Amino acid sequence: MNIDFTQEELDFQQEVRQFFAEHYPKDIQEKIKNNIHPTKDDFIRWQKILNEKGWLAENWPVEYGGTGWTPTQKYIVQQEKARAHVLGTIPFGVTMVAPVIYTYGNEEQKKRFLPDILESNVWWCQGYSEPGAGSDLAALKTSAVRDGDDYIINGTKTWTTLGHWAEWMFCLVRTDPDAPKKQQGISFILIDMSSPGITVSPILTLDEEREVNEVHFDNVRVPAVNLIGEENKGWTYAKLLLTHERTSIANVQNSKVRLEKVKSLAKETPAHDGEGVLWEDELFRTKVANVELDLTALEYTELRTLAAVASGGAPGPESSILKIKGTEVMQAIDELFVELAGYHAVPFTQTQYHDGFDGERIGDWFETNTGPHYFNNRKQSIFGGTNEIQKGIICKAVLGL
Repeated sequence: MNIDFTQEELDFQQEVRQFFAEHYPKDIQEKIKNNIHPTKDDFIRWQKILNEKGWLAENWPVEYGGTGWTPTQKYIVQQEKARAHVLGTIPFGVTMVAPVIYTYGNEEQKKRFLPDILESNVWWCQGYSEPGAGSDLAALKTSAVRDGDDYIINGTKTWTTLGHWAEWMFCLVRTDPDAPKKQQGISFILIDMSSPGITVSPILTLDEEREVNEVHFDNVRVPAVNLIGEENKGWTYAKLLLTHERTSIANVQNSKVRLEKVKSLAKETPAHDGEGVLWEDELFRTKVANVELDLTALEYTELRTLAAVASGGAPGPESSILKIKGTEVMQAIDELFVELAGYHAVPFTQTQYHDGFDGERIGDWFETNTGPHYFNNRKQSIFGGTNEIQKGIICKAVLGL
């Protein structure tokens, strides 16, 4: 694989860098640099700027509003986003449900939903996991019973990220409880979150934030025209969505930026024994080197996956490899930050990371926010399909076991 950029690619890199420098809102950039939680309006404002440039839907086909970028161009954009502390795109609409809609939806559904996703006019959330169906997602019990032109939905979804902000949900429901295989009785349906009978209840995570929710359905009527594809074929569509989700979870470029921050801080952070700085500790440097080796290998796997997507395919078992190693690398970097922060990693003042906080911030960000980051990122190896499940997928798809 040739990793040297051509002159055309270098010109593109400069264009991307200049665009972020001129059009990325400085107030949002400062929030991301200082770990201030972005608001819903921040996400929407930035996504609208990206869409106006034509850069929001990186992996969509050109006919639906995609960029037509090569794998190298996508790689360059991710590099520059990490370098400029660019706010990430909320994946539920652009990255996750849109590929299902433009691949399996009918023309009316494409015309109805895709433009609003591009314009960030609608905030989507995911209805997959349930209290009794997480890693074993096919065990889901939320039911959808046909009643004339509607489905009546009953059940509960859990771990619904930012569901309290969402206007629509893409949801897996059981339409055939008697199917011989549980995967065969599942359908993929789109639900208006303002429908009567929907209740969204908060779940506070270890960092004391409301990021995830439980969503309860009590005889919720959903028009049958919101069914994507064929009834009882939702498992097929969900697998496509999950490969795109798992690929994005890897977050390689952000991990590269964070690891460079670890190196920089270690060269000025006092060693725990009081002698010199932490970077002079051979054991610590070895830990950093091991993470960097894993991250480099992961980066090349991501490039191969981007090439597969660019040639018209969906991510294959490589997406599971990216998900496993990407989340392991993220968590390893969290542990390096904890080691850097020492006892400062334990206490934190949560409100100082909220938008609008006007008090005096306590400590450097890498110290006081290390604890929340560490706790929150433990979920990285669980959502999108646990890493144990991903190993099973690899064994089946690659090794034939």
